[in-house]
Amino acid sequence: MNPFANRALSLSGPAIDALPVTPDDTTDLSQVAIGLYIETGGTISIDTAAGGTRTLSVADFWILPLGVGRVRATGTTAAGIHALVLA
Repeated sequence: MNPFANRALSLSGPAIDALPVTPDDTTDLSQVAIGLYIETGGTISIDTAAGGTRTLSVADFWILPLGVGRVRATGTTAAGIHALVLA
């Protein structure tokens, strides 16, 4: 039984999948993420869902609850990044 089968998706989560991210300066994520999960901390350079570019410091095993459209290679040292998505 899938408890998510008949549930309306919500931006407040939970996400229904975690997709591995390869940072790239020119390519958007396949869908805007409702957040990111980072396995190995460092810095992460992102384009937010609102259109801003930000560079943030994150710790190991960090969940970043922010809408993200792109994870940039330049400025990103964190690793094991996964996009938390709704579809």
